[in-house]
Amino acid sequence: MADFITFVLSGLALAGSFALVGSGLVVVYRVTHVLNFAQGMLAVFGAMISYSLLGGILPHGLAELVAVLCCVAIGVALGIAAIGKRGTPPMIALLITLGLGMIAEAVVVWVWGQTPVSPPGVPGSIDVFGVSLENQRILVFLVALVTFALLSLFFARTDIGKALTAAASNPHAARLVGINTRMMGLVAFGIAGALGGLAGVLIAPTTAISVASDLPLILSGFAAAIFGGLRSPWMTFLGAVILGVVGQLVAAYGNGSYQTPVALLMMLIIMIVRAGTMTEEEAK
Repeated sequence: MADFITFVLSGLALAGSFALVGSGLVVVYRVTHVLNFAQGMLAVFGAMISYSLLGGILPHGLAELVAVLCCVAIGVALGIAAIGKRGTPPMIALLITLGLGMIAEAVVVWVWGQTPVSPPGVPGSIDVFGVSLENQRILVFLVALVTFALLSLFFARTDIGKALTAAASNPHAARLVGINTRMMGLVAFGIAGALGGLAGVLIAPTTAISVASDLPLILSGFAAAIFGGLRSPWMTFLGAVILGVVGQLVAAYGNGSYQTPVALLMMLIIMIVRAGTMTEEEAK
């Protein structure tokens, strides 16, 4: 029983990172209708940059903050390339993010190599339900919760958040009232960069990150986002929790190499179920 609780709690830590990656996808898609397939690489960049900065350059806290800010800049640059030109179709923008993600992989290999890295995190552990759990794993989940709460307040209470919501719900009406929807798209890419970078700096101390981590991160984040219909951040969070816990249990009682196929299978099942639901609604 203790082992089961350990795996569940470890799955919640993974869920925090999946939720942050998935919410980045959701923010960009809601505003621009573009799937940013470079989102996983933003998490990898966050992990790699924090690893380099913590190697005697900057202290904890400041190093992670700088890494996240670097990812914000990378996210905005992705947005400029993908949607900076007026009239770029979402499918073309998607292919641009996919291509830039591949270029980013080459950059990571060139700068950091292919060896997985794991920067130091919060030391120590505490007992949860009689199980010893690393403080860093608890931090991942708690920071993800707080981040989602702050995102909700940001979209509901700030002028920029309301402008993003307006651009997402009705771009034409938003333009009529003077909202620059293209600029809102770039803001969305910047927020996605922050969320991806945050996921990377949080998960890297517990799970070594390499250039190969991009695929499981983007698949898991996308599966969580699909669970939320690519619209709801909190449903994305719930999807990430389910995915993280199930994936950890599969790795513990089955084979760790099955985690990515499980994420893909769950994503396909959710897509099929949602497609059937939408068809029934249209038939009515």
